[in-house]
Amino acid sequence: MASCFRLRADGLDLFVRLTPKASVDAIDGLGTAADGSIHLAVRVRAVPEKGAANTALERLLAKRLGLPRTSLHVVAGSTSRLKTVRLSGDGAMLAETLKRAIG
Repeated sequence: MASCFRLRADGLDLFVRLTPKASVDAIDGLGTAADGSIHLAVRVRAVPEKGAANTALERLLAKRLGLPRTSLHVVAGSTSRLKTVRLSGDGAMLAETLKRAIG
């Protein structure tokens, strides 16, 4: 689990592979990219137009992690399937919350 995120002084960066236009909003667990990097696999029903899928991703993660929606932001990969989501707060606490909620 530790390899799908990177701790920061002000929170953590979570690496996500997002699949839009899915039949259901869901977190599918960990996946491995072709380059060997680990990411969290997530599906959302929203379409990838005008940031709708990114917004749906932020909402899903906030709800699942019990965090305020304003503490999560897609900071890299806004038009790509591979994204970096920044979670603001205490990095160690966020890492524990993520581990409990995801796996």
